[in-house]
Amino acid sequence: MTTQTAMVVQTVGAPVVAFSNFPIPQPGPRQVQVRVTVAGLIPHDQKGRDIGLFTKDSLPAVLGSDVVGVVTVPGEGATRFKVGDSIFGQASIAPGSASKATQQYAVLDEDFASVVPDGVSEDDCATLPTNVVAGLVGFFDEEQGLGLPNPWSSTESRSHLTNSSILIVGGGSNCGRFATQLAKLAGFGTIVVVGGKEEELRRYGATNVVNRHGGDDVVLQRVRDIVGDDLVYAFDAFNAPGSQHLAINALSKSKQGTLARLVWSRGAVDESKIHPKQAGYVLKGVLGISHLKPDIASPFWKRIAEYLVEGKVQPLAYVVEQGLDAAKVNEVLDRYRDGKAVTQTHFRVSEP
Repeated sequence: MTTQTAMVVQTVGAPVVAFSNFPIPQPGPRQVQVRVTVAGLIPHDQKGRDIGLFTKDSLPAVLGSDVVGVVTVPGEGATRFKVGDSIFGQASIAPGSASKATQQYAVLDEDFASVVPDGVSEDDCATLPTNVVAGLVGFFDEEQGLGLPNPWSSTESRSHLTNSSILIVGGGSNCGRFATQLAKLAGFGTIVVVGGKEEELRRYGATNVVNRHGGDDVVLQRVRDIVGDDLVYAFDAFNAPGSQHLAINALSKSKQGTLARLVWSRGAVDESKIHPKQAGYVLKGVLGISHLKPDIASPFWKRIAEYLVEGKVQPLAYVVEQGLDAAKVNEVLDRYRDGKAVTQTHFRVSEP
């Protein structure tokens, strides 16, 4: 068998279509071919369909960065997984990538994948890859993120974080939920989250959950009542540049602070809404792609199964659609496009 069914972007700005004779990819060095069991869709898949994000230079292009599957063929030098293993991983964004999820067979890089651990479902694992890596890069990368010492380092001390605060804006988003968990994993003593459900976020590690209603000044005062003028770390998991002033204003006036924000939300903030800061502030743009940050991502992928089993990282909510159906794929992407509430949707491509 050399061909398969795949959901693809054939023309940017047009609905995803089904190809029944799409080529089955073969693994390269340190890659494995998987029979896809679960394909997860997230907001940037909608941008791939509608504006060509990561797709315009390699049409027809398959969507879906969150992949779960059963190993069928190991590539040269691939030793971490064996045929029959159930694994999950993050797809590459490289043009023409064969690792995207909405197809019957895909290829994953073994450095950016993990075995599905006992006691954790495939769908649980499919909630992680892209959403958790956004926070991973946002927290622990020096260039794009806050440059925090990572939790698995044996040489970097994290003890100072016990007496430090971090602000996470967008706690109701999946990126925000995982960022809250990573803040706890990092060792922050005070984790302030704006937005989201308080009971859920406290379960993930938040020490304070701030209601986002009431206007910017009211919300800012709620945050500052907790952190005072000591906040130097902030992560915005949701807002566009026009709304990022809340996190910036919460940063210390007397110490230089840093806001890390998702790369697709980069742009000029509204300086007229920024309060004076004696030491200024730094903006970072986060692109949560494992392949672009292997020094951080690879060690994390080697530990994620352990973190799941230990409960240090908890999966998120999801809904399941059976099979690969272009109409249902487009329906989910349309909801992201239209700003409607979407529970992460998984397509059950095949059984384990």
